[in-house]
Order: sequence, then structure tokens, then C-alpha cells
Amino acid sequence: MNLEHIFSDFRKYFKLLIAVFILVFPLVFAATYFKTPQYTSSASVMITNSAKTEVPGQAQADDPIDAAQIDSEVELLKSNSVAERVAKELALDKDPEFAGTPKVGFGVHTVKGWFKGDSAKSTSGDNIAQSRQQVVTDGLLSRVSIERITTTRLIKVSFTSSSKEKAALIANTWIRSYLQAKIDNREALNQQATGWLSERIETLRKQVEQADRAVQEYKIANNLLSATGSTLTEQEISDLKRQLAGVQVERAESAARLRTAQSQLASGSNGDDVGESLNSTVVSSLRTQAAQISSRLAELRSRYGPNHPEIIKGTNQLADINAQIQAEIQRIMSNLEAEDRIQAQRAGSISGSVRRAQGQLVSNSKAMVKLNELELNSQSARQLYESYLDRLKQTSTQSGIQTSNASIVSDAKIATRPSSPNLAVSLLMAFTAAAITSGSAVMLRRATDSGLVTSKDIESHLGIRHLASIASLQSTLLKSKEKKPVPHRYIMEKSLSVFAEGFRNLRAAMLYAPDNQPKVIALTSALPGEGKTTTSVCLSAAFAMAGDNVVLVDCDLRRSGLTAVFGKTYDKGLVEVLSGTATLEESLRKDEVTGVTYLPLSTNPITTHDIFGSAEFDKLLDQLRAKFDFVILDTAPVLPVADTRILARKADFLALLVRWRQTPTRAVQAAAEILVAADVKIAGAALVQVDVKEQGKYGYGDSGYYYKEYSKYYLDN
Repeated sequence: MNLEHIFSDFRKYFKLLIAVFILVFPLVFAATYFKTPQYTSSASVMITNSAKTEVPGQAQADDPIDAAQIDSEVELLKSNSVAERVAKELALDKDPEFAGTPKVGFGVHTVKGWFKGDSAKSTSGDNIAQSRQQVVTDGLLSRVSIERITTTRLIKVSFTSSSKEKAALIANTWIRSYLQAKIDNREALNQQATGWLSERIETLRKQVEQADRAVQEYKIANNLLSATGSTLTEQEISDLKRQLAGVQVERAESAARLRTAQSQLASGSNGDDVGESLNSTVVSSLRTQAAQISSRLAELRSRYGPNHPEIIKGTNQLADINAQIQAEIQRIMSNLEAEDRIQAQRAGSISGSVRRAQGQLVSNSKAMVKLNELELNSQSARQLYESYLDRLKQTSTQSGIQTSNASIVSDAKIATRPSSPNLAVSLLMAFTAAAITSGSAVMLRRATDSGLVTSKDIESHLGIRHLASIASLQSTLLKSKEKKPVPHRYIMEKSLSVFAEGFRNLRAAMLYAPDNQPKVIALTSALPGEGKTTTSVCLSAAFAMAGDNVVLVDCDLRRSGLTAVFGKTYDKGLVEVLSGTATLEESLRKDEVTGVTYLPLSTNPITTHDIFGSAEFDKLLDQLRAKFDFVILDTAPVLPVADTRILARKADFLALLVRWRQTPTRAVQAAAEILVAADVKIAGAALVQVDVKEQGKYGYGDSGYYYKEYSKYYLDN
């Protein structure tokens, strides 16, 4: 199928095309133009960035907007929920323009309701109310037009009604209902989120408590109690180390004093120069007394002799004091040694405490791994809890202050003139509907045309060669005639006509066949009434006009066509020659006009014998081959009669005749299959009774398509 095929079909069925167009155009025009005036009002809304709630102290970031979001808003404007809001707000279920009588359904559910005894409920009450509401909603949606304005963020909402005021009111209400629906939806989502957050926060609070409790219990169990950021063991070690350092300093000091004193004593000192004795008040007092006594002895010795009692007394006193001094020095040395031992013991004790505390710290460090994990879990739970708590505060703050991400740009105004009917639109709709309907009628008519039309149809549907296309005599006449000419006589009278040329083409196709040079030619068809006998007579005339000695044999035992063509009856014919009751010479006849010799059938040719499969018929064909240049056999149709299947095998050339546009393709295909099954080779097919005037419309791809260009070559009148 291509453009030329389509034009060809329109040319072919031009009358049908015009008739349907003339019928449909006024009907559609009247239906569209002469109707109740309708008014359309439009309002527009602009989609902004995502709706934001102005919360004090929180910065609002701009969200990008894309085409998908605009398309989503358009679909939301077209939703049933918005239409239901409009219908409810304006009480349109009571408006005759929108309200109607709802249809009560009948089906399986109704039957089930009868058995349950609630069929009355199923057809009344809520169901009817819902049906009525749906009728109103559907009516609104069918009258509203919602579209995005080019690539902008603007969406136009148009509503059409028979009332101009109602159209504007519904358009404005539609946009406001849409905005309110968005706000209500956001508020509902916010309330839902608040409830969910509250439940979630309560769960998280319990989890935080459990995590904190686990941390504290673990600290107590593992002695990980702490203060000021560190554990008690760590604080204890720190204190012990400070004490140990002090003790070690004191021990070093006492040890130094002891070693110094011991060193002085070892060097021969009597202890007077020992530091501790120098600082001792007792030694100082005794030394003062010793000095006084020594001074007094010196004075006495200057006056008295060594045996003076006073000198002896003083000497004894001095010795006693010196003894006391040495005793005190010994005591001091003993005290230094004791102090040194004490400091050593203190240092050892504190060092042991430090080692024990460090051992505890190592154990604590191992326990800290688990403690850190518990504290991390506790911290995570607390952070999650705090984040949900912050979100709940924000959501609670937003409750009641929801806004929409759309704003009204312009309200719908009351229309000053009707939007429909429109003359130009009505004409265009009528023209379009008429064109589509008429075109569809042509395509339907073309689909129901089951006949073969062109040579390509022959080759594609039958798979055999196209021999020729023979015109219908009436279609070739340039002027109408009162009486149709006799075909075989017309060939002789108008030998240069297109009708005669068709038979010459058929003769040429037979004579110059690529496979053989036929002498016995059989003509047949799928069905009766295909013009087979007329074609046989005219083809014989074409052979005779070319100077060939041709004989035409009538082989249709049931319907003798030659008797009707030549208008004569015969008492001797083919059957009598084969039965031996008549000779061939006395049975042959000759048409004086065409010069064609033919062997007819007698008035009673029907016989039950298989005369075409007999040896007598083979002998007759041999006689005819020898006597004539060409033998043409006018056979019976293939589908109703079996004779042709036998007869065709004896011919050199079998041509299948197909009536143009009339013989169904399936019938021709069935006939071809029967012949092939009988081992008969079909040399080709010819289209007969072709309307050459119409062939120019039908025959795209065929020589007849150009008939107008070469029709002047023929002389038909």
C-alpha cells in the first residue's frame, strides 16, 4: 500500500466517497452548530517552590521546580477529589445541569443480595447517593479543561457551562478547592507525622533510660565510678604518686642528714659539728653550761691546784655535761636512723599502693571497652531521641500554619460571548467527520472487493503468469448504443478496437509462451458465467484473422455455449463423432462472418460415459491436430464439473479465465489447486470483461491504468 494505491482507491469509489461525504457533512454541522450556546471562563494558578512554613529563627531554602512537578500538579487539578469538593461546596447535586438519575447496576452482586435479603439496601440509600455524586463528578470533569501554559509554571483551568456566571464561579471554586485540598492534605500529613513522632519519641525515651541504666550498672559492677571526668582508680593513683614523691623527697633528706652525720662521726668528730646537734636546744644548753664550767675551772686552776675540791667538782661537772652532750648526740643519731627507716617504710607502702592501684587500672581498662560500647549506644539513643524531639517541636510548631506551593494569578471572569458553537470550528468538525467517514467507507468497500483486478493480483494471489486483459465490449464503446454488438462480429467490424486488441494480446501470449509452442489450447474458468465461451469464439476469430486455420471445439457437455453464440441448433456434434454415429467432416461447422470452424454439441449431448478420457477422444484430437493449425477447447468450469480436470491434461496450453472484479479470489484459488492436484500445468490466467474506463481507477501497476493515455490508438466507432 502506497500513496498511489490510496489515490487509486479514491478514484475507484469516487461516487461512494461523495455520497457519504454529502450525507455526513450536514448532519455533523447541524449537530455541532445548532446546539445550546456554551460559555467558557478561565482562571490561572502559578506553581511556586515547595510550600514552606515560616518558622521563627529558621532559614528557608529554595527548592528547584521541574516539569514533572508541574505535570503532577496538573493531574492533581484533574483529580476526583477536587471535583468532589467543588460539587459539595456549590451543591451541584441539586443543579439540573449536572445532576442526573443514577443508574442502578444489575449483576452478580445484586443476585447475591436477593439471596441474602438485602437487595433493597443495594439499590437505595448510600449506593444511590454515591452514584448521584459520581454522576455530578463525572459531569464536572467532562467540562473542565486543565492545561499547562507552554513551558511556564502557570496552569490554566477552564470550565464550560451553558451559564456564563456558573462557568466563572465553578472555575474560581475549582482553583480554590485545589489550593484548600493541598493545605488540608499537608495538615493531615503533619498531624499524622506528629502522632507518629510522639509514639516514636516515647519508645526512644525508654531506650535512652535503659541504655543509661546499663552504663551505670556496669560502672558499679566493675568499679568504674568516676568524678570530675576520671575514674576513682585513676584519681587514687594520682594522689598516691603525689604522696610517694613527697615521701621520697623527705626520705632523701633524712638519708642525707643521716649519712652526713655518720660521715662526720667516722672522720673523728665527737658530734659537736653534726648538724642536728647544732640545731638541738638541749645540746646548745649543755654546751653553754660546759662553757661556763670550763671558764670557771680555768679561773680556779689559776688560783688553785688540781686537787682543789672546787676544781675536782668542776671537772666532774664538766665531764658529766660532756657525757650528756654525747648521749644527746647519740640520741640524735638514733633519731636520724629511725626517721630514715620510717621514710623508707612509708615510701615502700605507698609504692605498693601505687602498684595495686595500677593493677586495678589495668583491669578497669579492659572493662572500659565494654563501657565505651555501652556509653556509645547510650549516646546514639540519646542523639536519636533528641533529633526526634526537635522534629516533633518543629512539626508541632507548623501545625495550623500550613501554606500551599501555588497561588492564584487571575480569577475567572464572566464570558461576554459563547465559546461554542463556533462557525469555523463546526465547519472544520463537519468536514473532518465527513472526510473520515467517507474515507472509511471507501476503505471498507475496498476491503469487501474480493475480486482480482490487475495483473499483479493474478501473479500474487495465484502464482501464475498473467496472459492478457480483455476488455468488456460495452466499456470500449465511445457512444452508447441501443443494442449491444455481437462480440465475434464486432471483432471483424472493428479490428482496430481495444476489444479486438485484447484477444490479439491473448493469442500472442499463447503463441510466444516460453515453455512450448502450443497447438491444442484449452480455456476454462472457476465458475460459470465468466464469459468463457465468448472468449473462446473471439480468440478463435483472432486466430482466423491472423490467417491461422483454427477449429473451436465445444467441450461443455452440460451448457453448450456455442449454440447460444451462433444462434443455431445441431443434430450432430462432438458426442456423435466420438460415439461413431457421425463423422467429423459432417459435424464440423463454419461461421461465415469470422471464418472460424467449430465442432458444436448436438441438442442432447449429455452422456454418462467418460468421453474425454476415452481413446476415441484422443484419436479425435490427433485428427484435429493434423487438419488444423490450432485447436481451441471450450471446456466446462473447474469447480462444478470434473470433465475439465481430464480434458486439460490433453491440451498443450491451459488458460484460466477470471472475470474482472467479479470472480472471488478464493474461487479462483480453489480451481487452481484442483487443477494442480490433477497434475495439470496452468500456463497462465487472463482477465476478461474488464471495464477499461474503470480500470484506470483500479489498475494501478497494470497497463490498463494508462488507458486514457493510449485510448486514441484504438478505433471503437
